[in-house]
Amino acid sequence: MKRPPIVVVMGHVDHGKTTLLDYIRKTNLAAKEAGQITQSIGAYEIKHQDNKITFIDTPGHEAFSQMRERGSQIADIAILIVAADESVKQQTKEAYKIIKESKTPFVVAVNKIDKPNADLNRVKNDLAQESILLEGAGGDISWQAISAQTGEGINELLDLILLVAEVEDLQCDTKSHGQGFILESHMDSRRGVVASIIVKDGNLKEGDEIATHNMQAKIRSMEDSAGEGIKAAEPSAPVLILGFPEVPTIGTEFIVGTSTLFQKIAGSIKAGHEEVEKVAHHLSSPLAKVDDINVVNLILKANDSGSLEALSGVISALPLPEDHKLNIINQGVGDVTDGDIKLAASTGALVLGFNIKISRAGESIMKSGGGEKVQVLTSSIIYELTKDFEDFLKKFKQAKILGDLEILAVFDKRSKSRQVIGGKVVEGEITNNSDCLIMRRGKDIDTGRIINLQRNKEDANKVEAGNECGLLINTETEIRAGDHLIINEDIS
Repeated sequence: MKRPPIVVVMGHVDHGKTTLLDYIRKTNLAAKEAGQITQSIGAYEIKHQDNKITFIDTPGHEAFSQMRERGSQIADIAILIVAADESVKQQTKEAYKIIKESKTPFVVAVNKIDKPNADLNRVKNDLAQESILLEGAGGDISWQAISAQTGEGINELLDLILLVAEVEDLQCDTKSHGQGFILESHMDSRRGVVASIIVKDGNLKEGDEIATHNMQAKIRSMEDSAGEGIKAAEPSAPVLILGFPEVPTIGTEFIVGTSTLFQKIAGSIKAGHEEVEKVAHHLSSPLAKVDDINVVNLILKANDSGSLEALSGVISALPLPEDHKLNIINQGVGDVTDGDIKLAASTGALVLGFNIKISRAGESIMKSGGGEKVQVLTSSIIYELTKDFEDFLKKFKQAKILGDLEILAVFDKRSKSRQVIGGKVVEGEITNNSDCLIMRRGKDIDTGRIINLQRNKEDANKVEAGNECGLLINTETEIRAGDHLIINEDIS
C-alpha cells in the first residue's frame, strides 16, 4: 500500500527552513531556538488535502553537516530552499551535493519573495551555475516561489510535494516487521530515555519489543508529533517513544522484534548496518590517557546525542597549533555532573558543554578543593562555543618541547624545597641548571629548577632520550612517580 512522503528541508542557515515549517504547522518553533537556528533534528506530520506529509527539519549551521546528511538519507523527497534576496550560498551548494549524492528526488523553494530586494532571475541564474536547471529556465526541476512569512505559494509547494510523491510511488508493507530510524534521543530526568523515531515500514504499537544492532527495548509509551499519546503508528509517522534502557545513537535502524531477528534482516535495512556500527563506535570508544604537554584533554557534554555528535565533529575538525592534538577522554548526554568535574580535575581536561548547564553537585565540586581549577565552557549556540574553544587554544599554545623526563622514583627529600629523584628521558634532552615544568596527568602543576644532574653516578651537563638519570630539583611541590619534568623554549 502507499505511504505518506517523508520530506527533508535543506539549504542555507537563514534562508527560512524553520520559518517555512512554522507556517505549515501554525506553530512558533523558531522563537524557541537559541539564536533562531534549529539546533537538533525533529520530525513533524501535517495534513494537506487529506494527505499526510512528514517533514524532517534539519539543522542549518555547518557544524551539523553530518545530521543534515543523515536527514537527507532518511527522506523520500527534499526541498532545497533558497532565499530570493540572497540567492545561492555555500551551504546551498553543500545541501545540493548531499541531495545529489543520496539520489533524493527534490524540488526548489525560492523563499522570501516578499522582500523588496528579491530577485528571481538572479536565483535562477545562480542555480543554473550549479547545474540546477529549473522548469521554465532551461531545465526540468520543479520549483515554487514562496514567502514563509506571508504564506504565499506554500499551498502550491505542498501540492508539488504530493505530485512528486505520486510519481515516486512510495510503498509500504503493513504486514511486515515494523522498522525505521532513530532521529534523535536524549535522557530526560523525569521520563528516562526519550527517542524520536520515523517508522519507514510496517506498524509500531505500544508494548512492542524493538531492537537495534546493540540494544533491545520494550515500548512503554508513544506520542505523535503533536505530543498526543497514541497506541500505534503507521509507516512514515514520526513518533516519540519511551522504553530504551540507554540513549541510542541517532541514525540507528530499528525493527520490531529481538536483537537476533535484527541481525538476520539487517542487510535489508537501507541505511547500512556498517555505517551505524561505525558511528556507535565513534561515540562510545574511550581514548587512552596521554601524559603529553602537546595534548588537549577534553570532556564533551550536550543536551542530546545528535548535538553531541555534531559538537564532537566540529571540535575534532578545528585546526590546531603545530605538534598539538586533541584527546576526547569522555563524552555524554546531559548536564555536567560532579563525576565530569572529578574526571576533569584528575586529567587536566577542559569541559565543553553545548546547550546544557552544570549540575548543583558539579558546581559544589568546582567550589571545593577538588575542582577549583577545572575550566568549563558552555553555550547554547554552537559557533559561540567553538569560538570560545578557539580562544582557549590560543592561550594553550605552548613552545616546542626540548626535553621530557618521566619520574620513575623519588629517593630523598633534602629540605622543604629540594628533592632527589630518578627518571628516564623520553624525549629530547634534559640539561643541568634548567628551569622545568612539573606535569601530572597531563596538567601543569608547578615549576622547578634542576640544580644537579647525574648519569651513572657522575655529574652530567645533559642526558639524552632513552637514558636514565638522577636529579636534585628545587621545587615547592612534592614530586611523585609518574610525573613528568618538561623543558621547553619558554622556560629554558
